[in-house]
Amino acid sequence: MLAGEFGPTRYPVIPGHEFSGEIVAVGADVTGFAEGDAIAADPAIYCGSCHFCALGRGNLCEQWGTIGITVNGACAEYVKVPARNCYRLPETVALAHAPLIEPLSTIVRGFDLVAPKLGDHFLIYGAGTMGLLYLQVAQRAGAASVSVVDLNEDRLAVARKLGADAVATGADALTAAHPRGWEVVTDCTGNIRAIEDGLTRPVRSGTFQQFGCAPDQEEARFSPFRIYNDEIRIVGSMAILHSYGRAVELLGKGFIDSDTMITHRFGLDEYATALAAFQQGSGRKLQIVPDGPLT
Repeated sequence: MLAGEFGPTRYPVIPGHEFSGEIVAVGADVTGFAEGDAIAADPAIYCGSCHFCALGRGNLCEQWGTIGITVNGACAEYVKVPARNCYRLPETVALAHAPLIEPLSTIVRGFDLVAPKLGDHFLIYGAGTMGLLYLQVAQRAGAASVSVVDLNEDRLAVARKLGADAVATGADALTAAHPRGWEVVTDCTGNIRAIEDGLTRPVRSGTFQQFGCAPDQEEARFSPFRIYNDEIRIVGSMAILHSYGRAVELLGKGFIDSDTMITHRFGLDEYATALAAFQQGSGRKLQIVPDGPLT
């Protein structure tokens, strides 16, 4: 968004679409929620009447919107959210952990599309926030093994801590154990070189999932013949679809190691510092807290 590489963004906008908070006021017609409730919010905003909404594919809405990208978001003391998008937090979910629900919900959607089989072998490109969340879900989804590729050795160490079966700075180092490839290969980087390499790694009849958000004008090269000859399935995964509520429940059940995922918390007035830390590849999940850093 900051670099102008995400087409749907409408500037100027207050960012912040992965968030939780406490309700301080409700609309006159709102039922089921009250002041003081701790909630997380699905940021997706659909028109409800276009062709894709009528098909139940609101994530492809022709008037697609989302809090923090097309309308003002939560990097402020207050944010306005439709009541239908709100989910009361389970008692087991701390307010500080709840922003993980949004990225987790996109991965739940991603798994709906991949529909992996028990015993599949996974290869994940990227050990940032999304790659590490994807790793944890794959393990719980019955993967026989999960391998992770990243150029950042510190992030690979975290992937290993979270249970990755193998990690490396390049997929070539992992092929001895998987000479035919992997049943599921997922890009969580959005990096074109990683995507092009990943497209060569699925086993025959395997699946490549484009999960990472690449710059909207970038293009990747691949072998159409191999896609045809090896019957490789390529699937995209766009945001959230009927998956936010399930992510709330999964986080409530301890599906994700939240403490390991969240490494930094910055005050609202430290937003520029947080952006710089992200651009330097520091930590994993970096959070903004309106009233100052949490201890």
